[in-house]
Amino acid sequence: MLLVLLLAAALWGLGALLGTPRRMRLTMIGMLWVGVVLLHLVLPAGNPLRLATGESAAPWLLLGGLVALIMAYRAGLARVRGRADAVRAEAEPQRDGAFSEVELERYARHIVLREIGGPGQRALKDAKVLVIGAGGLGAPALTYLAAAGVGTIGVIDDDAVDLSNLQRQVIHRDRDIGVPKVHSAAAALRALNPHVEIRPYERRLTEEIARDLFEDYDIILDGCDNFETRHLVNRTAVETGKPMVSGALTQWEGQLSIFDPAQGAPCYACVFPEVPAERLVPSCAEAGVMGPLPGVIGSMMAGEAIKLITGAGTPLRRTLFIYDALYSDARRIKIERRRDCAVCGAKEDT
Repeated sequence: MLLVLLLAAALWGLGALLGTPRRMRLTMIGMLWVGVVLLHLVLPAGNPLRLATGESAAPWLLLGGLVALIMAYRAGLARVRGRADAVRAEAEPQRDGAFSEVELERYARHIVLREIGGPGQRALKDAKVLVIGAGGLGAPALTYLAAAGVGTIGVIDDDAVDLSNLQRQVIHRDRDIGVPKVHSAAAALRALNPHVEIRPYERRLTEEIARDLFEDYDIILDGCDNFETRHLVNRTAVETGKPMVSGALTQWEGQLSIFDPAQGAPCYACVFPEVPAERLVPSCAEAGVMGPLPGVIGSMMAGEAIKLITGAGTPLRRTLFIYDALYSDARRIKIERRRDCAVCGAKEDT
């Protein structure tokens, strides 16, 4: 038996030395095994060849069976790995190129909508949206933008998650208390949809960075919680020609509009030209806010952004939408550009 094993080793080594393919070397050793088994089956007991190769076919049959099991296991394992790699490759975020099968299934309810369809979903994948604030309005807006498949989503905020935020800022969790909001939100969005790119900016929006930041995006969603920043967002959006989807909250009431002078709509300063005096308009911390209200307005902000991107429906340009959650009432107020607006009044209509 030892002689046969030495011969098999010699065949393998010589084949490797000569550069013989692995499959051919395995075939030669297999033929050697078949020959030995046939010797034991054909020759009578006591034959010198049988004595030289182990006297019985049983050990060779067992060895052959063991090798066959090992090879079958390896082949099965390779097949499973191949399938897993294929599934993984299919599930990998594809931010460029055609939609994967996973993405087609994920966005199927959008694609069957006549107003969105495949081209609209493609536009969403190619779009870049910047959200100012990862708080009450930013939380639902970010969530639905990511779920809808907006390809690149930026979020800027310099605040950290606080226990009092969790009553309404549902993108964050109890374990996120103390974590910067942009990173908490980014982790939640990536878990929700790995096919979109999330860009967190852990800093306050300032004059120095606003213009360069806005230039990288198609649409600006304003979910900030103070008038100074909102006016900064408006000025920069007007300068860069970006539509600004703006939402605001207080107690039981929310409002929403699209400020877009580049399309003939007013800017935020046309409607709210001045920053209110301090204490004139109390903050949510001072006046309170009903928990689900930011979800209503923030979701509508995401909806308006999706309409702008896909061209579906009639976006809220030239309209201020006001929702009163306490009395389940909604009103639409027509708004127009002001020629004397300090921000957009001097700019020509397009």
